[in-house]
Amino acid sequence: MSDLTGVFERIDGYREEIVRLQRDLTARVALGPDNGGTGEHEKTEYIKDLLNTLNPDILREIRAPDERAQGGYRPNLIGRWEGMEKGATVWVLSHSDIVPPGDLSLWNTDPYQVTVDGDRVVGRGVEDNQHGFLSSYLALKAILDSGLTLRRPVGLVIVADEETGSDYGLSYLLKDQEGCFSPEDLIIVPDAGNEDGTMIEVAEKSMLWLKFTVTGLQCHASTPQKGKNSLRGAAEMILALGALDERFHFSDPLFRPPVSTFAPTRSEENVPNVNTIPGKNIFYLDCRILPRYSVDEVISASEEMAASVSEKTGLKIRVEAVHRQEAAAPTPPHAPVVKALADAIKRVTGKQARPMGIGGGTVAAFFRRAGLPAAVWSTCPDSAHQPNEYCPIPNIITDAKIFASVYQWQE
Repeated sequence: MSDLTGVFERIDGYREEIVRLQRDLTARVALGPDNGGTGEHEKTEYIKDLLNTLNPDILREIRAPDERAQGGYRPNLIGRWEGMEKGATVWVLSHSDIVPPGDLSLWNTDPYQVTVDGDRVVGRGVEDNQHGFLSSYLALKAILDSGLTLRRPVGLVIVADEETGSDYGLSYLLKDQEGCFSPEDLIIVPDAGNEDGTMIEVAEKSMLWLKFTVTGLQCHASTPQKGKNSLRGAAEMILALGALDERFHFSDPLFRPPVSTFAPTRSEENVPNVNTIPGKNIFYLDCRILPRYSVDEVISASEEMAASVSEKTGLKIRVEAVHRQEAAAPTPPHAPVVKALADAIKRVTGKQARPMGIGGGTVAAFFRRAGLPAAVWSTCPDSAHQPNEYCPIPNIITDAKIFASVYQWQE
């Protein structure tokens, strides 16, 4: 890596700019139609203006058609700056959309007006995902303002619709801009991480949501023998599903937690009164499955258990997959993007980062399914989607230095 002392000093002086940018971005509410908004247009236009000040070689807006949104489309941006060397580009992908603030009574302030509490900025979107955009953008700005030449090409991508499926964001972009990204590129998604910035996410578990409908016979609670209690059957079914832990017991130390998980979660309302035996009960199971097992294997095992409980209780039990997402092939732990990040983290913080797998899904899965190795990384607290979402200013500064180091990284 080249000498970045001057670049780091510039980044250290960005505190007030970070607060200003966070305030401006947060005030431009970017809710997609699925979350009650009209799209990400105002925020994306603001970001476009920011990128233009850095004189990109390419700055392209890609409009994904969505008749529900303002103007009938969702805006995505691709900016690219050439470097001294041709070849692999460093891409950093952030998303412009946010989730709604939820119950406003749980917020101490207006979620769309940033407040500063010591080293924290508070507001909806400041962490998810304005942190990722600002750290990657300010790293590039500091290098260019210092008069240095980029060692390799750098690209910043801002996508819509990350929070509600990415049909109008990265998924659309990969089809519309085929050939824009290469398997040799270093692709980073700063949308998850841990508090000390040492987790480089390279793999995800498969995701499966199962719906169990237990049907019996409703009757008066004073004569339970006349009915078939679906709530009792649901309870037996939930206990039976505990056997999934033993059946799919393989442990992979790459992941945290290292095993597949099967968690009963939501239960739908059955009867409104206490003195009625319910004739129908519906509950759900959240499954996060290690890549060595297929989603179909888990569905089949669940159906076998449901048949066994049904035979025992005389209740009907239907199993439905209401959401399934097969894990993409992992990014190799020794891929150049992982090495570049680990080297940069070591240089800036002195910490040893390591590749890991997670149970949740990220937008990086779209890259991996397209054969494009990607790493998910940032230094972040667990405040995304929460009331009083916050982002520590020092994290943005540290991450900007790490991105600057990646931009100038030489294998």
